Amino acid sequence: MAETRTEALHRNAEGLDIQAPETILASLADAQVEAAKVVRAAIPSIAGAAEIIARSLNNGGKLAYAAAGSSGLMALADALELPGTFGIRRDRIAILIAGGDEAFRTLAGGPEDDTEEAAAAVANAGIGKGDCLIAISASGTTPYAVRAVQEARGRGAATIAIANNRDSLLLRQAETAILLETPPELIAGSTRMGAGTAQKIALNMLSTLTAVHLGHVHDGYMVNLMADNIKLRDRAARIVAAITGHDKDEAARLLETSGGGVKTAILLAAGAASADAAEKLLEGTGHKLRPALSAIEGSKGSKASVLIKTEPEKGQQGD
Repeated sequence: MAETRTEALHRNAEGLDIQAPETILASLADAQVEAAKVVRAAIPSIAGAAEIIARSLNNGGKLAYAAAGSSGLMALADALELPGTFGIRRDRIAILIAGGDEAFRTLAGGPEDDTEEAAAAVANAGIGKGDCLIAISASGTTPYAVRAVQEARGRGAATIAIANNRDSLLLRQAETAILLETPPELIAGSTRMGAGTAQKIALNMLSTLTAVHLGHVHDGYMVNLMADNIKLRDRAARIVAAITGHDKDEAARLLETSGGGVKTAILLAAGAASADAAEKLLEGTGHKLRPALSAIEGSKGSKASVLIKTEPEKGQQGD
């Protein structure tokens, strides 16, 4: 086996195939927990990467994900949920996966070696100056991911790499490196398990912190969600009700007036003259709700709001 952690044999793997089913499952569960714990060591690099992504999106740039195989599935899961959860426009997100659309049906291994496909995918997505590309590879040597970083960087885009092997080529090629040094897999080389779990956690953390920077999170609420089904419309109403103190019926009315915009509905409840006025106020605060609420409170003079607190309680972090 290659001398990399992602290919090495786990210390508890000997005799795995003759152990009791419950023992095997316990070992698998423990290995997942062990892999998840390593993400904490990557917090500083994840924090730096989130600032880079937020800057790109705030300035009109795109966010691209590039990966192959299991890492591609982790990237896909994170990228596809950004519009619905945080309201990031779909045309600002590019998903580059080795094998293209066929990968969603077969996930064949061959395309991960196709460096020309990677270069073409970056070019076709229009990735360049002002954009940001995240490349993910457990081994850190996947040719598709490495070439995607090289191509994006050559075109002037910011580049972030996530890999599970220290000093790997992918981490060296990107401007920002996120190392998730997971232990060897219980099934050697099957990085869809521990390495994939750590990647999923890191990507969730990265995109969530990016959303916080962009003003899409207020307290613990996703205030920029895209409410395009019954469940999410109900969630939007509950968010407006929780923040404003109104009941759900009034929250639903405010959302209708705001055209479905959660932040706009909250500002209407706080005293904004109209939906247009609320949206202009948000533009002036970089689409962050807390300073917009503070601006409305300030315009009321010394009159205290009975609806919404604009300052976090002690121990809470604002937008």
